This record gives sequence, C-alpha cells and structure tokens, in this order.
Amino acid sequence: MPDVSASPLNGLANFADSPLRDPKAVTLRAVAEPHLHPRAGPGLRRRVTGRGRVAARWALQQAETTWLTLLSAMSLLAMVGQAAFSDWWPLTAYAIPIVLSMGVLSISYMVVLFGVVGFCMVVSVAQVSDLTDLRLAAVGVVVILAAIVLWQARNRERLGVASTRGESMLIDLRDRLAAQSRLPELPPDWHTEAVMRSAGGASFAGDFIVAAKTQRGCRLELLVVDVSGKGVNAGTRALLLSGAFGGLLGSLPPARFLPAANEYLLRQEWGEGFATAVHVAVDLTSGDFELRTAGHPPAVQLHAGSGRWSVHWTEGPVLGVLDDADYTVHQGQLHPGDVLLMYTDGLVETPTRDITYGIDKLVGEADRLVKDGFTDGASRLVSSIDSESDDRALLLLHRRERRAAPRSPQRV
Repeated sequence: MPDVSASPLNGLANFADSPLRDPKAVTLRAVAEPHLHPRAGPGLRRRVTGRGRVAARWALQQAETTWLTLLSAMSLLAMVGQAAFSDWWPLTAYAIPIVLSMGVLSISYMVVLFGVVGFCMVVSVAQVSDLTDLRLAAVGVVVILAAIVLWQARNRERLGVASTRGESMLIDLRDRLAAQSRLPELPPDWHTEAVMRSAGGASFAGDFIVAAKTQRGCRLELLVVDVSGKGVNAGTRALLLSGAFGGLLGSLPPARFLPAANEYLLRQEWGEGFATAVHVAVDLTSGDFELRTAGHPPAVQLHAGSGRWSVHWTEGPVLGVLDDADYTVHQGQLHPGDVLLMYTDGLVETPTRDITYGIDKLVGEADRLVKDGFTDGASRLVSSIDSESDDRALLLLHRRERRAAPRSPQRV
C-alpha cells in the first residue's frame, strides 16, 4: 500500500508558506536558476544563482522606479494644471496616479508616491484663493482614496500578491488546478458531463470535481467535493485540495482513497476547514461500480429497464474531522441506458427545506430529461433548480444504449 504521508502531494500543505505566495520570489527563482549542466559544480551553481538573483532583483527595482517616476511626473503635472487653470482644474485629478499605483507599485514605493502627491496637493490648495466646500470635499475624497489603496496594498503584500504580477500568478494557478476537473475522453457508449457554479458568480468556489481514468483506461474514477464555506471564502482551500486529491485519485485502491483524503485534511489542522465528498470507481467494461461518500448527499441512479430512480445512501464522516474514519461502500452496476448523478448540497438543501425533498425535486427534474436524452443534461438540471445562494456542482454519468447496426438486405 502506498505511503500517503510520504507523498510529494504533502508539499501542497505548505502552499501558504511557499515561494508561490510572492510573485517576486517566483520571478527571482525563474531568473536565478537557469538550466545548468548536470555536471556543473556547486561553486559554479552558487555563483550563477547569486548573479541571477541580483539581476532579477535589480530588474524589479528598475521597473518600480520607472513607474514611480512616471506617476510622480503625473502628480507634478496635476499641480501645474491647478496653478495655471485654478478656476476649473479639479483637485480630484490627484486620484489618477493613486489609482494607477495599485497594480504596479509595492507598498514602499507607494508611500513615496503618496508623499509626492500630498506635497503637490498642499501646494495646489495653498494657491487657491477661494477654498470652497466643494474643493475641501475633493481633498477629502483623495485622502480617503489614498488610505483605501494603501490598506489594500498592505493586505496584498501580506498575501504575497503586491501587484498585478501576483494576481496573474494566482489566476494561472487557478486555471491549472481547474484543469484537473476536466473530464477524460470515454468510450463511445459512455457519456459524462460536469457543471460547477459558484455562489454569486464568483471566480472561486468551494465545490470542485476531479476525474481520472485508471487501470490502463478500463476504470473511471470520479470525485465531487464540497469544501466548507462558499464562494471566495472556500475557494482557496478548494484550490489546494483539488490538486492534492487529483494526485491521490488513481494512485490508491478505491477503498483507500477517502481514508487517505481524510488523513490529508487532518494534517492541515485547519480548524473549521472540512470537506464532504462522493467518490465512485466505475469499470468501463462491465459497468460495475463502487460508491462511497464522506458526509455527502447520496448519489442517485436511473435504472433504464424499470424507469425508476434509486438513492444510494452510504455512511461515512466528513473529511478532516475524525481519525481512523470508516466509509461504507455501495456496489452496483450501470446497465446500458442507466444514469448516475452526483452533486453537492447546494442543489438539494436549503435552510427551509429538508435534503430528502431536495433530492426528490432533483430526481423529478432529471426524469424530464429521459425523453429528450441527457445531452447537456447537467447544465439543464443545475439551471432548473434555483439555488444561487450556495455553490453548486453536478456530475452526470450516462451509459448509452448500443444501437444495433442495420442489417443489409439479403438476396433470395
């Protein structure tokens, strides 16, 4: 049995303390660690690395110095404009360099710029003969805007995203981890769809889906996870867990996946950070599957032969709460025409509605898709249920019926 504790995926737990938090560190590392020859000695590596770091740091400082110079010149230009056209030149023009500094300057350079802006504004106010209430209000707006920008810059620098470079890094990281939710190509007689929508339309959500083909493409493993919280608050933990669970999926036997995921969350010591999950492993040849849940709503299956839906209840605690958790299994089979739905509680549970009524509503909406087929069925199901106050995810797995090939007419 593989040793989960020794897995390289445990390094994701240190994401909050890793160099990825700082875009400058990423840039420094990229420049400072060129492709050296494998036989290069440690002395040469240290010299090249040291020179690369100095060069990268100098390049970053030069870029910020250039921006500081341009924005300071813009402030001086606003002061000259105020002196030349004091009758109609607005004092709020000083807000322009303040807003532009948000994406290009670190907090230390920003303080210098604000000092320049403050000096220019004091000179402009001193030159105004008629200091009306409207002009005083304009000065107050610029001061409040500068305080807000400085506060946001402080928070972003504490998180290691002090400029737009850091934000683009996080967007790239989100896209790379979201790629693990892409469903693999399946044989022609299998069809699967996945839909994820966040609360309020935020970019980050606490629900995610991971899929992988294992056993040389003969087995499909699907995972639907709901991280505690919703929207942006749960997005950071979802980004971390999607990468970790994506690495575990297929690396362990199906019976060991949820216990290993539970151990991983326990090692994070997140306090209130837990997750629910439903995991299924399907044999793409026979249709046999094993289904397990961890505090998650049950999967539902359409039996095409009878036209009935069955709810597969299994037992197991949420991930990240209890040691040595045990997860029961439901073994079943998907026959041609059968459908399996896995979803998060945002689709079936509300503060005023019990989960059983929500499941009945979901099954009722899914039953309408039987006549029209299940193409684009996941999206239609999520859209038909009005629950935008919570993150929602739904995964649909359909085993299509094989159509008999038409027989060619035989000559008599």
